[in-house]
Amino acid sequence: MGVEQKLGNMGVVTLKLEQAVNWARTNAMWPMLFGLACCAIEMMSAQASNYDLSRFGMELMRASPRQSDLMIVAGRVSRKMAPVLRRLYDQMPDPKWVIAMGDCASCGGVFNNYAIVQGVDEVVPVDVYVAGCPPRPEGLIHGIITLHEKVRGEHISEWA
Repeated sequence: MGVEQKLGNMGVVTLKLEQAVNWARTNAMWPMLFGLACCAIEMMSAQASNYDLSRFGMELMRASPRQSDLMIVAGRVSRKMAPVLRRLYDQMPDPKWVIAMGDCASCGGVFNNYAIVQGVDEVVPVDVYVAGCPPRPEGLIHGIITLHEKVRGEHISEWA
């Protein structure tokens, strides 16, 4: 006989600790802006009133890596910027996630040369890729929802 049968209809909510923690993580993600090119304009418009990322608990973009747990890399990453990107990622507290926004961040885009990193996944581990050149704000919102689904499905054994 489970807890639900013993308590009856008393209005008591039961859930697993892992579900509560994952719910809190998805509803309190604080993104760090890392806009490098034209994708950054679309990222800013996703924060504006028309699309309103505040409904996902993302009230404002943080400029400090110590206050954020989601890095949105928007635009092309040069070889000179790659160590800075890695340092900022290392300074973020755990758990941390990365969204590669746009074709330049995902695979180098049209810039197939020695100066541009051919995908930000060479520097930091990427959780969600958002396609487009530049992707619309709806694409970024879809990427955030996809990341939320991924976080909600995490298990305690994966947290370590």
